[in-house]
Amino acid sequence: MPTDRRRVPLSVLDLAPRSQGMTPADAIRESLLTAQEVERLGYRRFWMAEHHGAVGFMSSATAVLLAHVAENTERIRVGAGGVMLPNHSPLMVAEYYGTLATVYGDRIDLGLGRAPGTDPLTAAALQRGTGSLDTFAQDVAELAGYLGDPREGARVRALPGEGTRVPLWMLGSSTGGAQVAALLGLPFSFASHFAPQAMGDALRIYRENFRAEAPTAQVDRPTVMAGAVALVAPTQEEAEYLFTTNRLMSVRIRTGQPAPLDPPVHDLAEVLPPRLVDAARETMGVHAVGTPEVVADELAAFAEEHDLDELIIATYTYDPELRRRSFRLLAEAWGLGG
Repeated sequence: MPTDRRRVPLSVLDLAPRSQGMTPADAIRESLLTAQEVERLGYRRFWMAEHHGAVGFMSSATAVLLAHVAENTERIRVGAGGVMLPNHSPLMVAEYYGTLATVYGDRIDLGLGRAPGTDPLTAAALQRGTGSLDTFAQDVAELAGYLGDPREGARVRALPGEGTRVPLWMLGSSTGGAQVAALLGLPFSFASHFAPQAMGDALRIYRENFRAEAPTAQVDRPTVMAGAVALVAPTQEEAEYLFTTNRLMSVRIRTGQPAPLDPPVHDLAEVLPPRLVDAARETMGVHAVGTPEVVADELAAFAEEHDLDELIIATYTYDPELRRRSFRLLAEAWGLGG
């Protein structure tokens, strides 16, 4: 079992994954069951990520789904991981998440990213802004202002939203997001679960340039969460078998062949052409696959290496019940208290 130092809080990242044979309603129902289960297990947060036009993920209307989750849970923090701010006006985001905070109290988080969260054509249909660093930082500051104390003489107000002070997080997979998080004094969630290449530089830039005195500051010191894909099963063999669903998902993303999650296979060569088998065996980001002890040790080492304050876990299985089993086994190995 990890040492006390390594046992940072664990959270869950969810995209309402849809397996082959599932309806969209099935996928959303399974995500709610997962949220209820990880709340019982003692995970800190249940975040949902905004994705558009993805037949395998049903989390496009993120705020709507988060209201559904918050209504049917009691304690776990619920939030966006995240809202892709170039797709929205800061005022509208403040109204949506301010409404959630008004209804459900201090359980709502708001993670903000600057990627479109979709393909170029869908992005063009959605996009309100460019996501450039300067305009993005201005949008985040504007959003923070709407959620802060009422401003005397303000002609534009987020109602509800004003005064709720919904906690903001900056999301990022590059040094650009780290710069904005440091400049604005925000906690930083790094997307190492799919793009770990710039993690070392990003965390160094964030920690060295963090401004606790910024008017938008949410924390008084650099605070880092990082993502990891994890899949836990009673045996290493079963875990590796179930993880082929994730490998096939990665191949589909990289080759532009979107589809709901595939069932696991014993041999990738049975379902992929030879040129893609090696690509399927490569992983896109930080991952831990195996027995509870193996996965807990690998995640603990990752958290210690980067001095993380929290880990957020993404898990993909064809059978959603085996996804929940993975979270149960990891919670037990990590020592979470339900």
